[in-house]
Amino acid sequence: MLEGKKLILATKKYAVENRKRSWYNLLSTLILLIATFTTIFLIDMLIAKALLSVLAGLLIVRTFVIYHDHQHHAILHKSKLADYIMTFFGLWVLAPTSIWKRSHDYHHAHNSKLFSASIGSYPIATKEKFLAMSAGERRAYMAVRHPLTIAFGYFSMFIFGMCINSFVSAPKKHWDSLIALILHAILTTVVIVFAGWQTWIFAMLIPYMIACGIGAYLFYAQHNFPATTFNEKDDWRYDKAALESSSYMTMSPVMQWFTANIGYHHIHHLNAKIPFYKLPEVMKDFPELQSPKTTSLKIKDIIACFKLKVWDPEQGRMIGTKELEQNLVTAKA
Repeated sequence: MLEGKKLILATKKYAVENRKRSWYNLLSTLILLIATFTTIFLIDMLIAKALLSVLAGLLIVRTFVIYHDHQHHAILHKSKLADYIMTFFGLWVLAPTSIWKRSHDYHHAHNSKLFSASIGSYPIATKEKFLAMSAGERRAYMAVRHPLTIAFGYFSMFIFGMCINSFVSAPKKHWDSLIALILHAILTTVVIVFAGWQTWIFAMLIPYMIACGIGAYLFYAQHNFPATTFNEKDDWRYDKAALESSSYMTMSPVMQWFTANIGYHHIHHLNAKIPFYKLPEVMKDFPELQSPKTTSLKIKDIIACFKLKVWDPEQGRMIGTKELEQNLVTAKA
């Protein structure tokens, strides 16, 4: 059984794209996405518009994962045309390349590392650190991890986090975040003025809410699930973080397609240069990767993930609100 650096090196032969397959996946998804939005604008049936808006949201998720692979240089690397397409998509989806790549690359390099894992990911505090926080700091920490914050990722994670916050914090470095906001405002205005509020709801609000909500949750649950682990810097290893702190999210074949295999997250973190369409093949070929820590999109698993609040080093697991409240009472006594 391979492990550590040997396991990572063994996956290297899969980290080579099939350029034709990459283009097919990108262009076919974009054609479906454009056709779906065009139909939303052209038809009058509200039920059809509503169904197509859900489809549009799911297609945005798939396109985003393809964009995410391109940013990792896993597919279509050094293609000028792909760079133009992906740069525009990043602006359109409110995840411009400068902030997305910087924060996401950091996340991969520091996944599950205590006290630095929060950059490019959701904040994680130890039980001791949480108990030492002021009441206001605890409320802010809980708010970021709250289910409503994740469900409304369109506003919290993308408009505010990816665009407003990044531009305000570093205008010269993240000027494209301002461009993304301006583009989004222009598109919103044009749709409302020329097509009306109803079309805006179906062509923009619902698709963005669905896509950003699913994206925010996937990013959360991939590293905040009951069996996950977090480590101090001295105990941290890249391969260990990939296999023990990144989930394999079981899904139906339909959702695997819409999420472009991002559920194979333990393999993606082991080697981010592997194209998304090769991840199932890698899992099939390596026994070492076939018994991962799992979660799913089932309601019970979503609830279980949302219950997790802080890392308890003594128990070696994430704990929830009830256990925290008991600790707070004890601390005050």
